[in-house]
Order: sequence, then structure tokens, then C-alpha cells
Amino acid sequence: MHLQELAQGAGGLSPQQIAALQQLAGSLTPAQLAWVSGYLAATANLATAAPQAVTAAPASSSAEVTVLYGSQTGNSRGVAKGVAAKLEAQGNGVTLVSMADFKPKKLKDLQRLVVVVSTHGEGEPPDDAIGFHKFLFSSRAPKLNQLEYSVLALGDSSYDQFCQTGKEIDDRLAELGASALVARVDCDVDFEDAAEQWTEALLPTLKAEVAAPAPLTATANAVMAESQYTRANPFEAPLLLSQKITGRDSIKDIRHIELGLDDSGIQYQPGDALGVWVHNDAELVSTLLAAMDLNPADEITIKQQSLPLSQALTEQLELTLLHPALVQQWASWSGDAKLAEIAEDKAQLKAFIGGHQLIDLASRYPAKVSAQELVDSLRKITPRLYSIASSQAEVDEEVHLTVAVVEEERDGQLRQGLASAALAKRLKQGDGVSVYVESNDNFRLPADDNTPVIMIGPGTGIAPFRAFMQEREAREAQGDNWLFFGNPTFTQDFLYQVEWQNYVKSGLLTRIDLAFSRDQAHKIYVQDRIREQGREVVEWLERGAHLYLCGDANRMAVDVEKALIEVLTEHSDRNQEQAKEYLSSLKADKRYQKDVY
Repeated sequence: MHLQELAQGAGGLSPQQIAALQQLAGSLTPAQLAWVSGYLAATANLATAAPQAVTAAPASSSAEVTVLYGSQTGNSRGVAKGVAAKLEAQGNGVTLVSMADFKPKKLKDLQRLVVVVSTHGEGEPPDDAIGFHKFLFSSRAPKLNQLEYSVLALGDSSYDQFCQTGKEIDDRLAELGASALVARVDCDVDFEDAAEQWTEALLPTLKAEVAAPAPLTATANAVMAESQYTRANPFEAPLLLSQKITGRDSIKDIRHIELGLDDSGIQYQPGDALGVWVHNDAELVSTLLAAMDLNPADEITIKQQSLPLSQALTEQLELTLLHPALVQQWASWSGDAKLAEIAEDKAQLKAFIGGHQLIDLASRYPAKVSAQELVDSLRKITPRLYSIASSQAEVDEEVHLTVAVVEEERDGQLRQGLASAALAKRLKQGDGVSVYVESNDNFRLPADDNTPVIMIGPGTGIAPFRAFMQEREAREAQGDNWLFFGNPTFTQDFLYQVEWQNYVKSGLLTRIDLAFSRDQAHKIYVQDRIREQGREVVEWLERGAHLYLCGDANRMAVDVEKALIEVLTEHSDRNQEQAKEYLSSLKADKRYQKDVY
């Protein structure tokens, strides 16, 4: 019997209620379905019982858990959501909250705390965790002898300060008197397995002491209502368009990508990112196997699953990004003295990792390695995140990206990035691309459409601001809009030039300042334009403008922030320390938001 027949026959549900029930059921895990089934049955029993005064027994305090996350790209938020759902399923009352929205003074009132936090840049907290981190290490932080907690730290071992924020929070909570339920776990970029093991160890320590599950919170309801398509369950989106938008003579190959979302139900907001899963290039896999003299048909084992080596390398394992442990292991395998020197020096190792791939190791530093040894040394493929360059108010069931093709010639061979090369060159129109939306609540347009915004986005950092303008136009927002954009040359690299000119013509874009670095003898960058327009930048900020920065984290973002501090010092009554504090207050108030990579 179909669900419609069951519902209409037994409960008399309307078609709208049936549709809502089917949508909810389709978004739940088996554990969540079991919980909901029990909860509805219990609710039905109460509803059919004889009328009487019913007083709910208070839940044991051990059932109440706060799940706190700090996330730059969304990975920590995703893990935290999964932990919250599992805690709900075993009967815990759960509060799931971003560190940006959590009032740190409430720590003294908590008894159970779960922390999932990433590390950003060179050991820094993610933007939404800055305030919480600062409070925790201040003299205002309370004693926490009543608190039991556990920390899951996410990071990237390619950086020296691996998982630094998670380590610092763990140590500080212990220093303040809190007791660890489960020892901290530090996760690398392929974090899923470690996060799952930590979660499974944590759940029994937080098992509710009440028989009935706690009612779903508003937060948990919101989590369940999100798209069924996730990092673990992506949507197969057809490639609609891959168009080069830099000129023939440009030093950059930048593509405008359009993907279809028809019938997916996927919703996104300007500021969100799109996660893209792709397989490795089959030609690269063949070249690697030949260089290592390995048989493609050799059987290997990954997580107790046996499969051919070529399939594992194509579908599951990272080949285009190195990590420190792999280089160090390869130095040992190869016995090469030069590679060993690189592997032992942090500065050399970091530079080497940024400019080489696995095929470079195999070609330059030959080593006799078995198929299983190779597989065991590699990370799993991770999705690539791209800032979304469109608003659904404009493009409906599509999503647009602005993608710089990663490509370089080494040893007479072309080395390409995993996802950018696939989107730009390997995939054909109509081919499927596995995608999901990574929500980014730390990069949002102001709720008040009258608020002015300043957008700083050189290169592909322009992507989210295209989405911002489409959204503001659709909402008929009255707030002023100012764009700083930079790239090498005006004639070859002015991305979306016609669109920006039309926004200027219509009056939606109030100001645009351009920095084409190679169009004159001396280089000009966006930070130089900020200095030139410093007085007006400060005036916009002091009348409430929101400031947005998107692009390269290592150089551009650092240089822009220095320029902002300089203009605040020069054109206001602040000294340098006060200017830094002012920028920090803007971040805390979500008036200065960054999407850097």
C-alpha cells in the first residue's frame, strides 16, 4: 500500500500534509526516522489518553548538551550538525549554535559541552570563533569545574599550526577546571573517518538518563529541513556552460561555469559556497601507474573494501595535493638525500608541497612501493569549494561559479588542478558534476537593504559579489554599493565587465575602483586603491557600511587589512591599535566579513 493510501485511510491526512511528511522522511537518516517514529507514537498515546493533568518529568541535566562550532568553510558546522542529530536520536536535548552566536558568559551555566572547531590560516580561529576564543583566554573567563566537554579539532597538516585552535580551546577549558569526556581528536582534511570515530566514542558518555527522547529543538528541526543533498550525498548537476572569460593573451585562464539544479530542491544564498566532487583524470592515473611500475589490476584494501588499484586512484584518493607526511614517507622510500633535506625543513617542505603533485614525486624520486603501501599513504579525495557567483533570484534552478584553472608545466608535462581542469576542459556539456551547497552564515548581505556595502574582490574573488549584486537588484535594495576589483590587465582580465558597467549605468553600483596591476610601469593593486580612497572608505564605514573581502588569504587579504588599518589611522582619530580594535569590532558585529582561501 502506498503512503498516500495509508495516510488517507488511517489518519485522514490532507495531500499537503502527506507531501510535507514525505519531504521530511526523505531528509532523515535511519536513526532519525526511528526516533521520529517513537516520538509520534508517544504523542499519539498522550493524545488518545483520558483527559487529565499531565506534567512532564524534568529531564536529567545530563541529557542537555550544547554543541558549539566554529567553522570557516563549513566542515566543522557539518560535523556539528551530524553530532547534534545523533544526540537528539539517543534522547538528548541539544542546543546547536555557532560560536559567533553564542554568549560566552553562559559557559558557567553549562554542564555538557561539545566543541567542533577548525583552524584558519596560520593557526588562527575561524572568523565566527574569534570572539569566543578571545573571551576564553581573557581574565573574564569563569571557572568551569561543573563542565564536562570534548573537542574535535579540524585542520590541515600542510600547515605548521595544525589544529591549533582546537588544541588551544581544549587546553584552556581544562585549565579553567572542566573535565574531558573524551580526549580531543585532531582531524586532517580527510576528516570523516576520524570525526565518526570520535562521535561514536562520545555518544555513550552523553547518553540521556531519561527513558523518553527529548522533543526536537527548533535548531534540530531547521537542520532536518535542509536539503537532502550534502557532502556525503551530493546532487548530480549537469554542466550547462564552461566559458572562458579572460582574453586570449591573458596570463590567466578563468572560466564562468553554469550548472543545472532542476528538480533538486537545492536552495542557496549569496555568500554560500558550492562543494564540487570530481574523479582524478584517467590519463594522470595511467601515467602515475607507469612511473611506479604498478599493475592497475592489483587488488588493494580501503576500509575493508577490496578494489582494483586503478579504481582506487581514480575515484577515492588524492593525487594532485601533497601533504607533509606523504613527502616525508616518500623521502624514506626513495632514499633521496635532497628530498630528505626538504622533508626535514618546514619552510622548504611547505614550498615543495605547494608546487608539486604525486606524479612529481614518482618521476623525480623513484621509489619501490607496493600498491597497498601507496594507497595507505594517500589521503582521500576531498571536495573543492567555490564561492557561488549567482543569486537564485536571478538564475532560479542554476548555480554559477567563477573558476581559475590551475595549470602548470613541469618536466615537460602539464600538471593540472583536480576540479578546475575537470570543469574547464575534461567535462562536456551535459556531463554530471557531483555538488552540494556549503552554507556560509559568515558571509551574508546585511538584512537591511538600505545598508551600504563595500566589496573587495580581486581575481576570482569577484564571484560572491556578482551574487550580491544580483540579489540586491532583485530586492530593489536602496543601499549604496562600492566595488574594488583588480586583475592583471583591463583588456584581458576585467571579469564580467559588461555586467559591472550595466550596474554602474543603472545606478545600482554606486562606485567602482579598478586596479589592473600590469597596465602601467608600477604595479597597482586593490590595497593601493583603498589607500587612495581612504577618506571615503572611512566615511562609508562610519555611516554603517558592511565590508566584504574575498580572495587569496596568504597575501592579498593581509595587504588589504594593512591598508584598512592605515586609512583608519590616517582619516579618523584612531591610533594603530585602536584601528585594529575597530576592525575587530566590525568582525564581531558581522560588519566585516571575509571569504578567503
